[in-house]
Amino acid sequence: YEACAEAAAWLRERLREAPRVALVCGSGLGALAQELSAAQSFDYADIPHFPRSTVQGHAGRLVVGRLGSAPCAVLQGRFHLYEGYSPAQVVVPVRALALLGVHTLVLTNAAGSLRPQLGPGHLLVIRDHIDLPGLAGRSPLVGPNDERFGPRFPAMTDAYDPKLRRLALAMAPKELRARPGVYVGVGGPSYETPAECRLLRRLGADAVGMSTVSEASAARHLGLRVLGLSLITNSSPADDEEDEEGDTDDV
Repeated sequence: YEACAEAAAWLRERLREAPRVALVCGSGLGALAQELSAAQSFDYADIPHFPRSTVQGHAGRLVVGRLGSAPCAVLQGRFHLYEGYSPAQVVVPVRALALLGVHTLVLTNAAGSLRPQLGPGHLLVIRDHIDLPGLAGRSPLVGPNDERFGPRFPAMTDAYDPKLRRLALAMAPKELRARPGVYVGVGGPSYETPAECRLLRRLGADAVGMSTVSEASAARHLGLRVLGLSLITNSSPADDEEDEEGDTDDV
């Protein structure tokens, strides 16, 4: 808590206006920051206790300004478990911005489709998620609970705000063919095998990626409203299984 509070205090001293909405930009989606007016930019390396982005397509900057009439913070780049960060480190920016006054968090990501009707260029508006690292004990909420962040056992029934989801579906351009669905978060960094994709489909997932779920869990722990958006960039591997009957080749 003290580390996140120090990061929030550092930003508060330098900002002309505190943000109320934060957007986390996934791979290649950071250009949104260019739409902010009266923008102030801060490198992650300069903000106390912020990790460093090591992934191509993640600029590693926090840009704060106005998007329309709303004071917003845009995170150009996020942090991932596969970079070697702990779940708690991954969510430092979310917690720091909440302490700064943010009440709504928009999480975006680039994801792979697990359904034939969901193709590259489509938009999945997340209605629920499956947090595989979290289910395996790699949640940012593991460990002693600090009540200043939130309760020991936060509910995740409405992890993604229904009103924000309906608004996103109504406003999405038709060419994106936006639809609601379930996002599954995995650890990475290797892409999923065809067998793993079959498993994830049977679990009820529509799209798969290596981010978002930890941030959503931390945000709900903090009581933030959350909207999740997945831009589909690729389809999962074909799930045709080779017929191996009669294959007598020695291995």
